[in-house]
Amino acid sequence: MVHSPITPSRSALTAFSPIQLERMAYAGSRIRECYRALTKGGLNIVGEVLRGQGTFYEFEHYPKDDVFDPDTHCQYYYHAHRADAVEHGHFHTFIRQPGMPEGVSPIAHDGKEAWPTGEQALTHLVAVSMDAYGFPIALFTTNRWVTAEAWYRAEDIIAMLDRFHIDHAFPSWPVNIWLSNLPILFRPQVEWLLRERDRKVTQWRKAHPDVDVYEDRRLEVISRLPIDVETQMREVAAALRKQ
Repeated sequence: MVHSPITPSRSALTAFSPIQLERMAYAGSRIRECYRALTKGGLNIVGEVLRGQGTFYEFEHYPKDDVFDPDTHCQYYYHAHRADAVEHGHFHTFIRQPGMPEGVSPIAHDGKEAWPTGEQALTHLVAVSMDAYGFPIALFTTNRWVTAEAWYRAEDIIAMLDRFHIDHAFPSWPVNIWLSNLPILFRPQVEWLLRERDRKVTQWRKAHPDVDVYEDRRLEVISRLPIDVETQMREVAAALRKQ
């Protein structure tokens, strides 16, 4: 895992307009509403994704065959594959090429490993680490080989973030609302993570010039930040009051 001592601070929110901050605040309210409805029924986000899926196996995707919105071309799945006393598993979120802004394309690359192309090209946005109680505890980015994606520049992915939306009820309406709104509430963190990802990849390439950085198994999780919904909502509210 690669870390950096520089992380977003509360002051990062001052770079966002009142309209953007209002959107973050509204996203937080939607997330809270999902928690309220699920908790009232004795349910949680992770339990909803795993419901009816049988035995939970490491590395398997849940739900099976992933969740895909044919209108937005957005996709996600949940799984676990690391021995971690805190993390139960994590969501991986994606956008496929037909859902991307016109003219955006992966970086040029001449490595031996084939990348998905055309309408099959997809980019990983951000991963969401979950605890055993079904709450998010961190956001992180990964190397290309982890998700078999095509590699897009951080700034291009940032331009796609507003397009991530799962607008149907499979496997759970509250889960899809929750996951669609999480990157909105944590927009400053997601932007930082993606830029830090690209910075670390460049740094790694310079340190290991004889290895394809995108396939290097030594580089898996590239950037990571802890998150807390209630803390973020308080800081967004404070930033709005200062506008």
